[in-house]
Amino acid sequence: VQLQASGGGEVQPGESLRLSCAASRSIFRVVRMGWYRRAPGNERELVAVTTSDGPIYADSVKGRFTISRDNTKNTVYLQMNSLKPEDTAVYYCKAQWSRFGQSYWGQGTQVTVSS
Repeated sequence: VQLQASGGGEVQPGESLRLSCAASRSIFRVVRMGWYRRAPGNERELVAVTTSDGPIYADSVKGRFTISRDNTKNTVYLQMNSLKPEDTAVYYCKAQWSRFGQSYWGQGTQVTVSS
């Protein structure tokens, strides 16, 4: 399984970006898929994931980021609005097709928020 992440870039504070994560297999039955990030000097942290029980967001992005999925395109999106400098990180996509099964990671995409 391959996950192709895209959509990163450099923006100013307050601007928006949309990340995409395209899977090489159907995500219709994916149990958990979404985004993590790692800022310089920090551990990798959950940003937002879509699960069979609904979406989960980090407190730091609630109200600003929205995760969505298009099963017809096998793609999960992360709409990031009102970006802040502290959102600067490498963003990684992760997917699992079973609760205790293997996790798959995509390559990272850099998001830089700077004035």
